[in-house]
Parts: sequence; C-alpha cells; structure tokens
Amino acid sequence: MSILVKNLTKIYGEQKAIDSISFEVKKGEIVGFLGPNGAGKSTTMKILTCYLPQTEGLANVCDFDTRTQEQEVKKRIGYLPESNPLYKEMYVKEYLHYVAKVYQLANPLQRVADMIGITGLTQEQNKKIHQLSKGYKQRVGIAQSIIHNPDVLILDEPTSGLDPNQLVEIRKLIKDIGNEKTVLLSTHIMQEVEAMCERVIIINKGSIVADDKTSQLKSNVSNQTIICIEFAEKIQIEDLKSVKGVKKVEKEGNEFKVYSQDKTTDIRQELFNKAVSSQWTIVSMKQETRDLEAVFKELTQKTK
Repeated sequence: MSILVKNLTKIYGEQKAIDSISFEVKKGEIVGFLGPNGAGKSTTMKILTCYLPQTEGLANVCDFDTRTQEQEVKKRIGYLPESNPLYKEMYVKEYLHYVAKVYQLANPLQRVADMIGITGLTQEQNKKIHQLSKGYKQRVGIAQSIIHNPDVLILDEPTSGLDPNQLVEIRKLIKDIGNEKTVLLSTHIMQEVEAMCERVIIINKGSIVADDKTSQLKSNVSNQTIICIEFAEKIQIEDLKSVKGVKKVEKEGNEFKVYSQDKTTDIRQELFNKAVSSQWTIVSMKQETRDLEAVFKELTQKTK
C-alpha cells in the first residue's frame, strides 16, 4: 500500500483540524483529495509529507511511519505545496541542480535535463525564477517534486495559475506519472479532477464524507433524479407538482426542473402521461447529468 491513513487526528488547541480519518491509496492510483477551505486537506498532506506531526492515529507512506521513519518517507515522496516555495533569485536550472544535490542523485546533470524537458521549461531554464510567470513557477515546483523519482507524489493545487494549453500538458504529465506511481492531488478545479482522477476522496469539517470512484460518486450521492422538460404551451409549476412521484419543481426560463421523490423513481413516464392527458406538447425532455461540482456542493454544504 503506497499510502495508509488510519484514525488520523490533528488538534490545534481545542479545534480538530482532522477528526479520525482513514483511507488507503494503492500504487498506480491518481486520487483527488477534495474539500472546501479549512476542511483539513492541507493538514493531512503536511502530515503525510512529515511537515507536521499528527495528534493521534497512523500515517504510513510505502510502509514507513511518518512519525518514526521521517527520512525514509521523505526519500519516497514528492511534494508540491500550495504555496510552492522557491528560491526566486536562483536560475531555473541552478535551482533544479541544487535540489538534485540535496537528494544526492547519482547523475544530477542528466536528471535536471530530463525534468526541464518533461515539464516544458526548456525556454525558461536560464531565467531567474522571479522572472517567470505563475504558470512556469508552478512547472518548476512540479519538476522539483519529481526530480528524485519518488514512489508517491502529493500535489496541492498543481494546476493553479496555468493557462489552458499548460493545463493540458501538466494534466498529461500527471496522468503519465500515475501509470507507475501513486498520486494524491488536491485542487479546486473540478474539471481537472474528472479529467485525471478515477477516484475521489472528499473531506469536510475534518471528516471524510465520500470515498469512491469518480463515476460512481456522481451517480450514488444524490437521493433523487432531475428531469429537465420544456413545453410549447405555458405551463404552471403547480400543474407539474401534482404528477405522481414529483417532489419539487423549479422554473428556469422556458424550462422546468422536475425533482423526483427518490432516485429509484423514474418520473419521465408520469410526465409524459400528464402531457398527453393535458394535451401539452413536449419540446424537450432529458435527465440532468450531475457533474462533480454539484456532488461536491451537495456533500460539503450538509451540516455535520
């Protein structure tokens, strides 16, 4: 198991930043670690990378304990924190050589050249880091996090500040890394999670509220289906509320959103029958596809 977290707790004074959370991440998985601000994401990542000790519980990386085997963990982990701390007065190539020496790599010149090529820094390698755009600074951060060929990569907001073209390139890089390594990444960009992660862990108020495959999470979390329907005639909301199996109706422009009482009830046939009996003309009818952002909002806006 690349990452094992069991009953992990972190307390600051009287506040529990994380409250007895448990999860596992296997080799080759790219897992999205999501949550609103203050949910406990960064705290968990800092514990896994040995930047912060836990109050209680277990955190293992590649079978090494983060509390008692810190140096072994650091050898096997690559970390890009949200703040992306860099030595901004150093040149890009110079900085990566420095990082390579810290890790005592056998062939630092070749490894630095490889990282510059992989992360698309060829044209920027002779610039000072403070001269770079935010997107290129982020690339330098990713380069330093993988230069020592770690088994586990932990990325906190890795695509922050990247333009659309850079997003595609970095997304491909992360997916390629995930073919051989374990990647745990946090981001607020839900499209990136859906594009890169087969599995999602959602944390809210220090507790894990979901841990499932991305596709399964979107279909399982809601307790109702939503049908979007439009009629040629002017229909009142009250006319649709009376349909069997309907819980709620909302109007958006010319379209109605009709919510079922539960997710096992298919109200499309009932809506069609109502339209026929009332001599209404259905212009369009479709079931709304829930995206990850909608699921995230539903799970993190619930009171604990």
